[in-house]
Amino acid sequence: MMTFSLSNGVKMPAAGIGTFLMTSAQAEQAVIDALSCGYRMIDTAQAYMNERAVGRGMKKSGVAREEIFLSTKIWASQYLTEGTVEKSLELLDTEYMDLMFIHQPSGDFMAGYRKLEKAYKEGKIRAIGISNFHDEKLARLLLESEIKPHMIQMEAHPYYTDTKTIDMLKDCGCRVMAWYPLGHGDKALINEPVFTALAQKYGKSNAQIILRWHVQKGNQVIPGSTNPDHIKDNIDIFDFELTDAEMEDIAGLNKNVRYYNSTSEMEEGYAGYVIDLDSQE
Repeated sequence: MMTFSLSNGVKMPAAGIGTFLMTSAQAEQAVIDALSCGYRMIDTAQAYMNERAVGRGMKKSGVAREEIFLSTKIWASQYLTEGTVEKSLELLDTEYMDLMFIHQPSGDFMAGYRKLEKAYKEGKIRAIGISNFHDEKLARLLLESEIKPHMIQMEAHPYYTDTKTIDMLKDCGCRVMAWYPLGHGDKALINEPVFTALAQKYGKSNAQIILRWHVQKGNQVIPGSTNPDHIKDNIDIFDFELTDAEMEDIAGLNKNVRYYNSTSEMEEGYAGYVIDLDSQE
C-alpha cells in the first residue's frame, strides 16, 4: 500500500473506503470486508449516521486500531455543540481520530474549526481537515486559522481537477482526498477511450486506471462500495505505474465539470439540517 505524508508528518494510506450513503448494516459489513482484503483507511461522518456501525466493523475485523487510519467529519449543525468531537470518538469507540474534518463551509464554520484545533492540541485528533471549501470561505479559513488544514476532501476526478482551490492550499501543504473519484460512476467518464486503452495495456479495469491516476497525482481516494468484489478491485492499483505521458493524456480530459453543485444558499442550508447522533443503530 502506498502512503502519503501530511504536512505535520502523519502518514496515511493512499486509498481507503468511504461509507457515504451506507446504512449502518452496510457500513459495518463494508468495513469488515475492506479491512479483510488489505484496506487500512476508513472514512465516515456524523452526517452519514453510521459512525457507531463503522466502529463495530473495526472491532469485529480483528485489525488493531493503530493499524487503521480513521477519519470522520463534524456536521454543520454541530459546529456550536460542546463535546461533538468527543461524541464521535464515543460512537466510533476509539480514543483518538487520525483525521477529522469540518464537513461544510456553512454556519459558524470557524467555531467548528476551532474545535478541531483544540482537539488537535489535546491529542484527540492527529490531523485536521476541511471538506468542500472553496473561494472566499476557504480564504477566510486560511487567514483566521491557527493550525492550517492538513487535508481537504473535495470532488475530484479527471473531468474536474479544481486547480484554483488546490493552488490556494499549496503554501500550507494541504493534501487532497477525492470524493467522487470515479465521477459518481458516470459511464461517459469511465469509458473514455484513454482509460479503455490503458486498461487493456495494464490488464486492469477502467476504474482501476482512474484510481491509479489519482494516487500518482497525489490524491488520496475513498471509493465507496458495499460489493466485496468491487471493494477488493478498488484497492488493486499498486502493482503498476502510469507513464508521465499517460498521466498527461488523462489530465487533458479536464472539463471543469462537477457532478455536485454546491451554491452558497445550499451551503447555508446545511447548517439548519440537525442530526441526532444518539439515534444511530
